[in-house]
Amino acid sequence: MIGNPKSRLLLISIALSSMAAAAADCRKGCDLALASFYVTTGLNLTYVANLFGQSISNVASFNSLSNTDSILAGDRLRVPFSCDCLAGGKFLGRNLTYTIAKGDTYDKIASVYQNLTTGDWLQSTNSYPATRIPDGASVNVIVNCSCGDASVSKEYGLFLTYPLRSGETLGSVANNSGFASNLDLLLKYNSGKNSSDASGLVFIPAKDQNGSYRPFTRAGISGGAIAGIVIAVLVAVLGLAYCLYVGASRRRAKKASLLQPTDVYPLQGAGFSSKNEASGAEGVSTGLANITVDKSVEFSYEELAGATDDFSIANKIGEGGFGAVYYAELRGEKAAIKKMDMQATREFLAELKVLTCVHHLNLVRLIGYCTENCLFLVYEFIENGNLSQHLRGTAGDPLPWSYRVQIALDSARGLEYIHEHTVPVYTHRDIKSANILIDRNFRGKVADFGLTKLTEVGSASLPTRLVGTFGYMPPEYAQYGDISPKVDVYAFGVVLYELISAKEAVVKINGSIAESKGLVALFEGVLNQPDPWEDLRKLVDPWLGDNYPIDSVQKMAQLAKACTQENPQLRPTMRSIVVALMTLSSTTEDWDVGSFYEKQALVNLMSGR
Repeated sequence: MIGNPKSRLLLISIALSSMAAAAADCRKGCDLALASFYVTTGLNLTYVANLFGQSISNVASFNSLSNTDSILAGDRLRVPFSCDCLAGGKFLGRNLTYTIAKGDTYDKIASVYQNLTTGDWLQSTNSYPATRIPDGASVNVIVNCSCGDASVSKEYGLFLTYPLRSGETLGSVANNSGFASNLDLLLKYNSGKNSSDASGLVFIPAKDQNGSYRPFTRAGISGGAIAGIVIAVLVAVLGLAYCLYVGASRRRAKKASLLQPTDVYPLQGAGFSSKNEASGAEGVSTGLANITVDKSVEFSYEELAGATDDFSIANKIGEGGFGAVYYAELRGEKAAIKKMDMQATREFLAELKVLTCVHHLNLVRLIGYCTENCLFLVYEFIENGNLSQHLRGTAGDPLPWSYRVQIALDSARGLEYIHEHTVPVYTHRDIKSANILIDRNFRGKVADFGLTKLTEVGSASLPTRLVGTFGYMPPEYAQYGDISPKVDVYAFGVVLYELISAKEAVVKINGSIAESKGLVALFEGVLNQPDPWEDLRKLVDPWLGDNYPIDSVQKMAQLAKACTQENPQLRPTMRSIVVALMTLSSTTEDWDVGSFYEKQALVNLMSGR
């Protein structure tokens, strides 16, 4: 019956209607949702966190746990995840990956996830027959979620996906979650249900780590549809088009023109407006089509100049390939402002396009922009600089091994998102340790999307002009300009080698550029030996001393070698890399943090701090 196309279509229809009724017809998602996971006997926090691709510390932050090593059977854990718009805008959910063990069935997988999904739903969203799921295969596990509804209430923007268990109803959940007096609100959020329903999923407004309800916002992850910025560029005979900013006031109408970029971005999606409903910012006009900047705020030059003391040296915190970066505090939020020349229009528009469409916890967040006098992009301020600075000792103390593994996993998740979960998908093209920022919790965020290109799914991109950073470019790109997500995979492999060794992507032999050697070649010379492990130890960052598990370093080195294969077809996908790093993270988390802090306390004592 399952093999019959009509029966399968019916199964999919039933699964869609039963699992996604509350999230139909989405345009975008949100950066945070919670799953209510029922704890059964024998489970631990590491296991639950890995099921959702989360770190132990992130899950723990949403739960009151006296001991993260032990969780009680019968409790419910609140597990955070990002809520995406899937299936071309049909519903909200998070697509997780589960590796099949011997004897697994779709119904068994659903029970592993404590009925946050169903066997029928799993079968409808995977290609394997129910009776022949191969051991070791990866299957999609979609957990539905909600981002709120302004027509119901603007007070709630964070929701808990709650699978009802035997004896529970929407009414009883309302009583236990503080909504007993506001049951009508929950009924509106759970269309089609009544208070006595005793099965399926319900969506409940939830509090964040600070114990507060998040208000509803239009901000979120652009998943199935491009609801944001669309760049239309016409390659004219003269090769120039003027980009005029269209505004309501006389001042805005006089803003400087933007040069036309030469990279052509196809029109993807439709339905643009000349005004951003969320922020009230009007669209930037190329003279050919209006583009809106969804979520991003338009700042005036006067406001940016005032916040940076007229872009003084004292506020300068960095220098990139396309401009200087300044620290500022804007409207109560710490920010980093990238000031770019008008000649960098291509990069400005590319970054604006991507970051106003794509939102993820492991991608740097764009706050706003300005097009007066120069081109300005305003980002969230990331407190701890970039990975390159930490590895080379120019931004505080070097990182302990467990932090390095976590930052690798964070960065991989960000790249996996732009490679596999956005429509269209993108290739970053400039992945390197300097473009991985580290926040106050020592978590990684991918930054600098100025060279990003749209990648057509299922086909290789046409050759393009060569951009990027020497030492991170794969052979097919450096020689022929071929672009695919495997370009980022190769560069990410170089970053993994950097995490192990703290060396730069191009290593100077005896301090001479003329005798330099690529980090990939340096590691391959060791890893291709019959017994490479003793020589591998010699490549490990000396600062780590003996404070690292050698088996973890070996596994990361092997993963880096796979990522930097000369043949791009042999390189793993970012999804596979995320799974590998999740396993590595679960075995190394907190391994060396104690010794790290002991060492740091000694350093502080000796330096008188």
